[in-house]
Amino acid sequence: MKLLKSIILSIAALMTFASCTDWLDVNEDPNTPAQAAVSVTTLLPWVQYHLAYATGSHGYRSQFICQAFTTTSRTHRDGCSAQWEATSSLSTTSYQQFFVGAGPNLVDMYDKAIESGAWHYAGAAKLLKAYGFLLMADMFGEMPYFEANSVSPHPKYDTGETIYVESLKDIDEAIEQFGKTQVVGQPALSEGDSWNGGNIDKWIKMAYLLKARTINQMSKKSAYYDPETILDCISKAQQSIDDDTYIECQDIRESSKDFISTDPMQTNYNWNQTYNGNRHITLPTKWLVNLLTDFDNKGIEDPRTDKIIAWRQFSEKGVKVWRRGAGVDMQSDVRIPNGMANFISRKDGGWNPSIDTRASDSIYVGIYAGSVGVYSTPNIFYRAVDNWYPSSGNVYVRPNSPYLWATYSEACFIKAEVLFKQGKKAEAFNAYKDGIKANIDELNKMLTIWTGDAAYADCPSMGQMEQAKIDEFLNGAIGTALDITLEKIMSQKFIAMLYSTVNWNDMRRHDYKNYMGWQMPYEYSVNAASLKAIPQGKQWRRIKQCSHEINYNADQLRAIQPNYNDDDIWTYPVWWDSAD
Repeated sequence: MKLLKSIILSIAALMTFASCTDWLDVNEDPNTPAQAAVSVTTLLPWVQYHLAYATGSHGYRSQFICQAFTTTSRTHRDGCSAQWEATSSLSTTSYQQFFVGAGPNLVDMYDKAIESGAWHYAGAAKLLKAYGFLLMADMFGEMPYFEANSVSPHPKYDTGETIYVESLKDIDEAIEQFGKTQVVGQPALSEGDSWNGGNIDKWIKMAYLLKARTINQMSKKSAYYDPETILDCISKAQQSIDDDTYIECQDIRESSKDFISTDPMQTNYNWNQTYNGNRHITLPTKWLVNLLTDFDNKGIEDPRTDKIIAWRQFSEKGVKVWRRGAGVDMQSDVRIPNGMANFISRKDGGWNPSIDTRASDSIYVGIYAGSVGVYSTPNIFYRAVDNWYPSSGNVYVRPNSPYLWATYSEACFIKAEVLFKQGKKAEAFNAYKDGIKANIDELNKMLTIWTGDAAYADCPSMGQMEQAKIDEFLNGAIGTALDITLEKIMSQKFIAMLYSTVNWNDMRRHDYKNYMGWQMPYEYSVNAASLKAIPQGKQWRRIKQCSHEINYNADQLRAIQPNYNDDDIWTYPVWWDSAD
């Protein structure tokens, strides 16, 4: 990770270029280098960081809408989302990270790469641009595309359809550029690539996976949905977990801060969403726990359960014991009227039902972890104070957890869905099973980071999954080709794509159906704020535009979406979410 450390040293030089539009650059600062002095090798990792942060932020926050997680607080941003109370605080971070942190540098990187014949950097710019604009279209529905980085202070908006069509063109150009031999003397992609180490094959597979994802996302649009093209793309995407794009993250004391969010830059993007004030309160829901502990009512626990549901250590009669947290039942009034204390004490359902009040433990365990670099804890177990009972976090939300960007497991699930819809149940089941196994293997690979460290040896959340449990689950819990359903495919994909933006996209695309046991939260039905933004009979379909757009580009926004500021704008489907 020397490359990532060197990137951080370039921040001071790069900040001067992080503006949404050229019109802001009215003066030149003699104390910072001119834009022409910044190389494509420096621009690429900078773009990668901000795009990944934008994606990670929305991916994490959208899981509360999906009912995978909740919080102890009903007034916190994520606690509001868990009860389908839409808040404007969901709108800004991803928008800023993409348009301020990544956007201008994407334009500059592409132009420089084309001019010099650094074709692989041009391909990276086009592919990362597609990722970013698709994210914006999925969140907000409409967004400036052609004029996004123009000189206009009031760029015109483009439709979601336009953004999707143009992004597919960008993906195709990226594949073409990656296939070229760079001009002699141009830097190898490995000099700037902080994700794949310059492995062109991985970039091409990443492009084909995004293309398959994008076309599959348009399943309600008959003019664009093309099952055979999707399957062709999948055949050229990841063929094993060795092809995954797997972003390494670090928990180090010299961690630098992001100038937009002030978060540490080397740490995992999911962990960054929890570390700054949220670490006490995020909890898994009963729905997610049920999916993991008893999928399809087979009575066989998913081996991933111990790794995804956090654990806390307690002292019971002088003996230290690890306990796995319970899921919060969002079909109940457990959070009403005043939310939940950080240490829940409940007579029914607790580990010791005979005790009404528990002073220092809970049946619920928050999804947060410590940090050697940020909190100066001795390891990544979280402790509220020194010598307090430690908690493990989960495998996706630790400061040094790798971030899964483009995976073989996703490719398998896309394939399974397409084949199932074609009536090819046996082939669909094989792809479905491959997707589950791939995700288990991906998590086991992540878990090697902590395996063998004595500090974590006795915590069930930290070690790798046992092969016997994996085999029992794959052979007994997931069903067979005879009973495969779209519900099973999408529910298992949800687990494999946990914390990904794909989950909320898929839920909307399927109209919140095809997920085993899923229901809207009870609190929604008794919360006036929820019902105002998402009236009964409607569903959460988009994120309201960022205040920067509403305040400074309202005329252009109104021209394309007259209802942009209505209370129920959250219920207006984005382009691909409306059936023909």
